[in-house]
Amino acid sequence: MPAKLAERERLEARQSEPDFWGQPDRARQVIQQLKALNALVKPYEELQTTLRDLQALMELAGEDPSLEAEWASVLDKAEKQYEAFELQTMMSGKHDAADALVSIKPGAGGTDACDWAEMLYRAYVRWAQRHGYNITDVDEEPNLEGGIQSVSFKIAGPYAYGYMQSEIGVHRLVRISPFGSGDTRQTSFAAVDVLPDLPDDIEIVIRDEDLEVQTFASGGPGGQHQNKTQSGVRLIHKPTGIRAESRTARSQHQNKENALRLLKARLYALEEQKRLGDLVRHYDSKGEIAFGSQIRSYVLHPYTLVRDEREGIDVKTPAVQDVLDGNFDPFMHAYLRLKAARQNRTATALASTQK
Repeated sequence: MPAKLAERERLEARQSEPDFWGQPDRARQVIQQLKALNALVKPYEELQTTLRDLQALMELAGEDPSLEAEWASVLDKAEKQYEAFELQTMMSGKHDAADALVSIKPGAGGTDACDWAEMLYRAYVRWAQRHGYNITDVDEEPNLEGGIQSVSFKIAGPYAYGYMQSEIGVHRLVRISPFGSGDTRQTSFAAVDVLPDLPDDIEIVIRDEDLEVQTFASGGPGGQHQNKTQSGVRLIHKPTGIRAESRTARSQHQNKENALRLLKARLYALEEQKRLGDLVRHYDSKGEIAFGSQIRSYVLHPYTLVRDEREGIDVKTPAVQDVLDGNFDPFMHAYLRLKAARQNRTATALASTQK
């Protein structure tokens, strides 16, 4: 932590330089780095303050028993702050502090799956709002009968990607279908993909001859301007087949910028997977979005239960609506703890082989 404090002090000093605001790109990078550092350092400083208060109260309570209740309250506060700080320190990945680019696609289940994809989208928006993050839509393709065919959006805030990476995979919903006769239980699936929004100092080179640019009418509710112009943009990287779309902005130029940012993030993820030797299938594929591939199940009938299906994560709750209102934290925290434990075991094993 002393190194983090020193780094924050160094960056704050750069903000005081006379020409700081004269270089917008550099200023933006420094501000982003400071936000990420403060997201870690401030909980640490708050915890240190609470611990000092706790120590003082403990000494006073030894002389005045009436202060024991206040001491217990501060102790409870310290425990919660420590848990929050501990979770923050678990996000030490290269891009964990970055904003998150989230994509959701329906799988098996027809219109029910499209509706389920939209339900997940709303749930993540509510989660982001609970944590004070900003949400920007990048692309949304509605389904005529209900729900969405796909959606991509950005969650902006410190460690948004660090938290949201726990949601990557297939999500399964079991309920009475609102699109059927009213008595049929339906199982639907949707795939969630999450990428870090790459900092500007990471350069992803895409040659013009490798890029196919398609434009289309954006459509969408209330979009008279969009319906009449080819403002939607689809970018296809020919060598890999990876594509990215944007249609939510009013201008074609802005949609192209949004799509290019998403495409670069996907290409970067592909290269990282290659480097790690973990590319077993095409990046855009999450496998079959159907039975046997889910990371989490949401059951609304014949009982209510949300359960994480991943090995090593034992989290479940009957409060399905609470989760769909954005309370993903218990699942995210369990994932972060499991990830940290596995990383520690790997580091220990590597260290033992090098002795």
